[in-house]
Amino acid sequence: MSNVRNARWLPWLAIFGSVVFLGLGTSWAKHTLFPAVGAQGTTAVRVGFSALILWLLCRPWRWSLSPADRRAVLLYGAALGVMNLSFYMALRTLPFGVAVAIEFSGPLAVAVWASRRALDMVWVLLAVAGLVLLLPLGHAVSSLDPVGVLWSVLAAVCWASYILFGKRIGHLPVGHSVSLGLAMAALVVIPVGVAHAGSALLAPSVLLVGLGVAAVSSAVPLSLEMVALQRLPPQAFGIMISMEPAVAAVLALLLLDEQLSAVQWLAISLIVLASMGSALAVRRSEPAPWAAQRPAEA
Repeated sequence: MSNVRNARWLPWLAIFGSVVFLGLGTSWAKHTLFPAVGAQGTTAVRVGFSALILWLLCRPWRWSLSPADRRAVLLYGAALGVMNLSFYMALRTLPFGVAVAIEFSGPLAVAVWASRRALDMVWVLLAVAGLVLLLPLGHAVSSLDPVGVLWSVLAAVCWASYILFGKRIGHLPVGHSVSLGLAMAALVVIPVGVAHAGSALLAPSVLLVGLGVAAVSSAVPLSLEMVALQRLPPQAFGIMISMEPAVAAVLALLLLDEQLSAVQWLAISLIVLASMGSALAVRRSEPAPWAAQRPAEA
């Protein structure tokens, strides 16, 4: 009986572990790598090592691609690369939880646009209310840096693009598409990181921490998510993943001492509720948008 009970909890713990490891990796990167190589260098090191790890684990060279699939993979990987770079640029001036909450508007917009049911307007209104509370739209409540917000909005647009491009290669094995996409993302962000940080990227401490961050924020979460996806319906996976902004905010508070106002906590809660509601409203025959197309990064 205890084994059955443990097996029932395993996928839920796997998703929670995935979200926590993603947050730990990002917090570690912001605390340790940002001062050494900046947001651009951090993105290059993290994405570069993540691509290398998944390339070795998934061995995508075993499969060939059609010309159409090759073009789709290039777009998919480019969106992933720009998304990671934009997200880390936003983290220079935005609290971690706030940046994640704004970024979540991307997949939420895709979910609502694909569904177009009356109930989805509730999730739209919740998300809009959360964003209005967060964004510096002329009111005195928000103290967020406008440039950081723009970077986070760009990350949201890229996440939505990543989902749409990912649907074009949904027929490929997951390991194949993700590893090739990350390789393309690395080709996008590494030149930016080199131009910004130069030879500092080759410092042993940077390489060692970068490898650790890539493992914690890519290899471990991806493995845990695969365990969960094999045992849970897509809606449940999407609902659990929706916790990420809140988990990110808590981890940032504990590890980075990033204090949020009551209004910002309320805004994050509204966006989490909107994401959960959108995932719950998906028909059982359909995958939740971020269940099928969850970025390996950011």
